[in-house]
Amino acid sequence: MIVPAGAYDFARDLYYILSQTFTNLVFCSNILNAVGWPYWVFFLLSLIMICCVFYVRERRIKQASTKEISRQQQLIHLEMHAFQAQMDPHFIFNSLNAIHHYILTTSTDLASLYLTRFARLMRLIIRNCNKEWVNLEEDIEALELYLQLEQLRFGAQFDYELDIAPDVFQQVTFVPPLIIQPYIQEAIWRRLLLRPTKSGGCLRICINRANEMLIVRIEDNGVNQDPRADEAHLSKGISIAVARLRAINERYNMHAGITEQALYNDLKQPDGHVVIINMQQAAAREGVM
Repeated sequence: MIVPAGAYDFARDLYYILSQTFTNLVFCSNILNAVGWPYWVFFLLSLIMICCVFYVRERRIKQASTKEISRQQQLIHLEMHAFQAQMDPHFIFNSLNAIHHYILTTSTDLASLYLTRFARLMRLIIRNCNKEWVNLEEDIEALELYLQLEQLRFGAQFDYELDIAPDVFQQVTFVPPLIIQPYIQEAIWRRLLLRPTKSGGCLRICINRANEMLIVRIEDNGVNQDPRADEAHLSKGISIAVARLRAINERYNMHAGITEQALYNDLKQPDGHVVIINMQQAAAREGVM
């Protein structure tokens, strides 16, 4: 007969508890004989002790289970909000409007190319919205599609560079989806598009690894300004990304963190902004996929 693993674990724990309890009971019996207490006191104390041990054990199991369920619900809630932030109605409308403009004024082939990219981006967002981990290759593909669509709308206002170190193996490196994109969106909308010359913006994304840590560096030469009221969705996307990374960090202990700082030139004048996302190298995560 095959004994279920859970039943075996329970029987083993029960045997350990009873053996320890028996040892304690023998010790208590010797004490009772020495002080002259009746045996019914001994048995009553033994029963109370056994009940207390089982009560504490079951309570700890229940608390651990409740904590894990709460953590899972929090992650699902944050993933849904991240999906909603990604499916920004303004971005969808403006992208389709730009594609429509290309159809009417320039080349239908170019419009078809960007429409295909838009459809691919929507597919990736929807497919990955309920996943805790995706491989870096898919996440980078979604980022590039997003950047290409934004460049379609804003033309020469900014260019971007994407540099991935050779020692970062994208197909076997896993990252939480919808974490990097909100910071890229913020760099474009809150800084690069606010440059007075409306040109010359540069966004550089570097991904490398150091000491088993994956490092994503997002650097721009935009202008730092206070957020406007109509940009609340950008702040919401950043807040959701931070909360999701914190929750995943707590669950998997991946030592993740995000730092931001302003950049200055040699004359101590503002010269851009940099965001650095650090997370433990996540290669071949069979245990969490």
